[in-house]
Amino acid sequence: MKANTVCIIDDDIVYQITTKKILEKINGTKKILVFSNGEEAFEYLSKVVTDEDALPDIILLDVNMPYMNAWQFLEAYSKLKSSLTKQITIYIISSSVSDIDIQKAKSIEEVKDYFVKPISIAQYTAMLSI
Repeated sequence: MKANTVCIIDDDIVYQITTKKILEKINGTKKILVFSNGEEAFEYLSKVVTDEDALPDIILLDVNMPYMNAWQFLEAYSKLKSSLTKQITIYIISSSVSDIDIQKAKSIEEVKDYFVKPISIAQYTAMLSI
């Protein structure tokens, strides 16, 4: 299956722009949602919780962001998850190489994998082939 809707949650504008271009190029993703922090993304997901077409197939989540970081987002998301009408695959993509962050991500059921920036086109291609 191919990911039609991808959600980028990252406060780095350059990362947002370059990732969006890469996703459009390698996947032909129909819809790319971009949020600068977990709070904005969670508010969006809460509003479209039963709208399968509006929900993303994949979330690319940064660790360190203002307002709501990855851990806070994942905690809120875990409470919302049972109401979602679609299964969403979450990848953490961060510049953090901290073993603590990597182990924490691996211990969270909702997180499929953890990638350290920068991400190669091959890694994105693999992520999008869910």
